Amino acid sequence: MSATIDRTPHLDQAARERLAELLAEVAEDPRRISVLFPAVGRRVVRGPSNPADPDGLRSPRLEDEARTALLVTAAARLDRAALVREVGQLYRFGDADEKRAVLRALPDLDVADEGLPLVADALRTNDVRLVAAALGPYAAQHLDAAAWRQGVLKCLFVGVPLDAVAGLDERTDEELARMVADYGNERVAAGRSVPSDAWRILGRHPEAVDGRFPVPPQEA
Repeated sequence: MSATIDRTPHLDQAARERLAELLAEVAEDPRRISVLFPAVGRRVVRGPSNPADPDGLRSPRLEDEARTALLVTAAARLDRAALVREVGQLYRFGDADEKRAVLRALPDLDVADEGLPLVADALRTNDVRLVAAALGPYAAQHLDAAAWRQGVLKCLFVGVPLDAVAGLDERTDEELARMVADYGNERVAAGRSVPSDAWRILGRHPEAVDGRFPVPPQEA
């Protein structure tokens, strides 16, 4: 139970009791997760863990926490190959909320680099929920530098707040600053405003963008 509480800090007692029934089913037969994972919003809980973040861009929603607990329980009964298959199927056949939950659960699962195709798929979409979830702690640890930089740019393109990007300050480098400067210049040349979040990148490496981005960014 303590492990469940650690992964579901925002669930109330009633929701935890409902979740416990599903966890018991998955512990007995991990194949049940294919049926129970989609049902979490209906059978356990649904809603934001932070009312200021209703779409779960910066933090998991309540159903994300419950679904992570289900995946962790199934993972304890599956070998890595079976777990990777199950995670892939849950993502592939899930709706956007279920895909987001899979992405948010990746840091708690022993899938090594085999979750990267799911991250790459999410970053090809324009769904802010998926892009934000894709750039969580798993991506911060496993995405290579080039793919991670492109992911940060995608956040600026689609309007994901950079607060949602795990490891942003640690991984930001001169190359990313140059890329963001070029993006900003393209926006300015097109008569469009530049998201203020861009300056969070540019300001960390002013030497990399000196002369490349002369117009101060403005809020989009």
